[in-house]
Amino acid sequence: MLGLYGGKDQGIPLDTVDKMKAALATGSPAAKASQFVVYPEAGHAFHADYRPSYVASAAEDGWKRALAWFKNHGVD
Repeated sequence: MLGLYGGKDQGIPLDTVDKMKAALATGSPAAKASQFVVYPEAGHAFHADYRPSYVASAAEDGWKRALAWFKNHGVD
């Protein structure tokens, strides 16, 4: 799993992200290999370039990470 989160997202609080990390850390090797990235300056929907919540730097980095994740897991 690749999780990309905004540090200022009030809909998905960071303690929820921490709980997911902890739960996955006790699971299968695939679950343990999950990656979580928190963009401190971003809120919810930071990738939506048509919304005021858009954060270009987080969106660009997240997109690159998502493409790399798919490639590394055999999705081209």
